[in-house]
Amino acid sequence: MSEHPAHQNSLQGMAIMSGAMLILPVMDAIAKYMATFEAMSPGQVTFYRFFFQVACTLPILFALFGLKALSARRPWMNLLRGVLHGGASLLFFVAVKYMPLADVFAIYFVEPFMLTAMSALFLGEKVGWRRWMAIVVGFGGAMIVIQPSYEIFGLKALLPVACAFLFSLYLFLNRAIGEADSPLTMQTMAGIGGTLFMAAALLVGSSSGNADFSVSLPASGLGLVLLLALGSISGYAHMLIVRAFRLAPLSLLAPFQYFEIISATVLGYALFNDFPSFSKWIGIAIIVASGLFIIWRERLQAQSLKSSSTREYRINSSS
Repeated sequence: MSEHPAHQNSLQGMAIMSGAMLILPVMDAIAKYMATFEAMSPGQVTFYRFFFQVACTLPILFALFGLKALSARRPWMNLLRGVLHGGASLLFFVAVKYMPLADVFAIYFVEPFMLTAMSALFLGEKVGWRRWMAIVVGFGGAMIVIQPSYEIFGLKALLPVACAFLFSLYLFLNRAIGEADSPLTMQTMAGIGGTLFMAAALLVGSSSGNADFSVSLPASGLGLVLLLALGSISGYAHMLIVRAFRLAPLSLLAPFQYFEIISATVLGYALFNDFPSFSKWIGIAIIVASGLFIIWRERLQAQSLKSSSTREYRINSSS
C-alpha cells in the first residue's frame, strides 16, 4: 500500500530541510576560515558571499525563466529583504571571526523567539503566556552562552543577537510579501540587494579604516575556490529550504533548524579546535528546548483551529 501523498511530501520536505541545515554551517566555517587563515575581512567575505551567490544562480535562472526571473511585483520590498539579509550575514561573519562557531549559532538561535514576539506585537497573532514564558526562558539560555563569551569577547558576543534581530525582520518581510512574488524571484532579488548593500558597506567601512571592512582579493587559489563554494552553498541551500517549505508545513520543518548546531560544532572542533564548554551546552539545551516548545505550541494551536473549523463546517452543513 502506497503512502499518502501529503505524508510522502512531508517526509521529502524533512529530508531536504535536514540536508540544508547540515550544509549551511559549512558556509559559516568558510567565512571563519577566510578571516582566520586568508586574512580576509568579514565585510569582504560577506560581499563575495552575495556576489558569487548571484553569479552562480542568475545564469541558471535566466536559462530557465528568462528575464521573468527578475520580474517582481514588490521589487523594493524584495531588495530590502536582501539588505536585511546582507546586514545579518555581515554581523554573523564578524562574530565567527572572533568567536567559536557553535557559540555564535547558539546565541543566534534566539531568532525564533524574536520572530514570535514580532508576530504578536505587529501582526496581532495570539501568543499565550506559555509561549511568552518559553521566550523568556530561551533568552535566559542565551544569556548562559553569552555571559562567558562576553567576558572574553566583549560587545562582539552580542553580534549574533543583532544578527538574529535583522534576520527576524527579514523573515517578517517574507510574511508581509506573502505570495506576491515567487520564491525564485524573491531569492534572486534578495541576492542582488545583498550584493549592492555590501558594496556600499565596504566602501564606507574601508574608507573609515575599519579592519573588518578592508577590501582585498583572494590571496590564494584555494581562497577563490572557497569563496565560489561560499556563494554556491548560500544560493543552493536556500533554494533547498524553499523547496522544503513547498513540500511540508513550516511548523513541521522549523525544528530542523537546530540541526545547524550539530555541523557547526563538528566543523568548529575539526577546523578550529573549538568546542563548547559544559555551561554553554546547558545554555544551548535551554535555547533548543524553548524553541521546540514554541513550535509545538504553534502546531497545537493550528490543529485546534483546524478542528474548530471542521466542527463548524459540519454543523453548518447539517443545519
